Amino acid sequence: MTAQVGSVRSVAIGVTGASGSIYAMRTIAALLEQGCRLEVVFSDYGKRLLMDELGEDVRIERLADRLAARYGDTVRQGSLLLHSNKDLGATLASGSHRCDSMVVVPCSMKTLAGVAHGLSRSLIERAADVMLKERRPLVLVPRETPLSLPQLRNLVAAAEAGAVILPAMPAFYQKPKTIDDLADFIAGKILSILGFDHRLFTPWKGDGR
Repeated sequence: MTAQVGSVRSVAIGVTGASGSIYAMRTIAALLEQGCRLEVVFSDYGKRLLMDELGEDVRIERLADRLAARYGDTVRQGSLLLHSNKDLGATLASGSHRCDSMVVVPCSMKTLAGVAHGLSRSLIERAADVMLKERRPLVLVPRETPLSLPQLRNLVAAAEAGAVILPAMPAFYQKPKTIDDLADFIAGKILSILGFDHRLFTPWKGDGR
């Protein structure tokens, strides 16, 4: 899927209780910089880890302000709507709602299992199920190691259902110097999958031979 010039893309973001809140923050900021309309859902543990990993002052109610402070006012080119993960009557729960794609970043093993087996116990799981049934792009960004056999089977099941599995595995050929550089890489890979041009990292160019 390639972004159309002049169009506004609508993207759902699920943030769950796996380590890697910085990946969520950078992805949300990067999509806002693209002018996207975002519908964001935090699980309870996603909220907890956001504060545990990035500081007590990171409150989802003031997420847009925190993103602008960290990444600059270009994030205000997009819009952000927050949903409760308990609200299964939200727009994201319906296939008739026009949402172009969805990213779950980071994706916990519990959420992965729910998506892989179509459980729809929460808005994040239901919205992911909608993406699969409507044949829209769904990107899952798991962050877990090592992986058990049930987890590996759930990854395969989600991929077979149509999800893109994009593990939070930053590369090092771009010679990262900070944690933010690692987050840029994962956010950039997500944007590439969704069809956006970006400059979050320098692509591998080979050795010229």
